[in-house]
Amino acid sequence: MKWLDLPPVWLMVFAACAWWQAQNLSLGLSLAHPVTMLLAGLLVGGGIVLAVLAVMEFRKHKTTIIPHQDADTLIQSGIFRRSRNPIYLADVMILAGLCLYWDAILSLVLVPLLVWVLERRFIVPEEYRLRRKFRVDFARYAEKTRRWV
Repeated sequence: MKWLDLPPVWLMVFAACAWWQAQNLSLGLSLAHPVTMLLAGLLVGGGIVLAVLAVMEFRKHKTTIIPHQDADTLIQSGIFRRSRNPIYLADVMILAGLCLYWDAILSLVLVPLLVWVLERRFIVPEEYRLRRKFRVDFARYAEKTRRWV
């Protein structure tokens, strides 16, 4: 069951809910506009680029990308200089972009809900483990780098 409790699975579930809502429960609400489509594309594309940059840093530092495992290294370079959680930020951007692309207006409420799930299920426990393992280094890193953006 641990494979079910991974951020991509949560993203897929939330995205499936948004798609379903767009198909079956639109209630006549719409933000359909070329600017909305541009914003949707930028969010999804930006999220994918952000995730790829983060994965490259994980590979470069040879540490785990699996959220519930202990990291061997505290990554502070690359995209991690700007955000302590670029992959989670990417997940949120992708969900927001998909909601806009599918015109799933009611599902935009899922975006802050995904933020809440990611914080509770992944970020807080990860940061606890990092704080215990890397102590002063993590404290300095957390002081200079924001959790999200």
